[in-house]
Amino acid sequence: MTLPLNGRRVLSLILEIAVLCILVAAFFVRTPQVSGRSMAPQISSGEYVLIDTLAYKIGAPARGDIVAFRRNEDPADGMEPTTYIKRVIGLPGDRVVIRSGTVYVNGTALVEPYVRFRDHASFATVTVPPGELYVLGDNRADSEDSRVFGCISERSVIGKALAGIWPPRAVGNL
Repeated sequence: MTLPLNGRRVLSLILEIAVLCILVAAFFVRTPQVSGRSMAPQISSGEYVLIDTLAYKIGAPARGDIVAFRRNEDPADGMEPTTYIKRVIGLPGDRVVIRSGTVYVNGTALVEPYVRFRDHASFATVTVPPGELYVLGDNRADSEDSRVFGCISERSVIGKALAGIWPPRAVGNL
């Protein structure tokens, strides 16, 4: 069977696009499995999440982004590096304070429809240093985040969480 010239061009184009997609996925995408309930109900424990590792090489994190980042990367502390997934709340220069579970950034209460499991704790005002981010889990009642370990370095950010990819009920945008 021989394809007409136009058919060969289409087949060649499809093959080139497939190879490009495989290369992009190999070098600029990660799919970690989430362990823990800190981002529930948006991201569940055991879910696989698509992480775009190129996103912050060409732009900066924005408030509301869900980011993957590394902690405990210092070999001197004897701990294994851990990947976390949290939501960006404060950007460099922002003043973040939590009063009775309500988050205020620069004096304005955040509207957070993604937070279903609130706590009612209060935390002192933090001014986010240059090159750092203030991150919180969506499940405020069960999250180890900037309230516990402080701001994170932008250099520790691996990428932006784009979508749940497994199990099938998790497929979709975050």
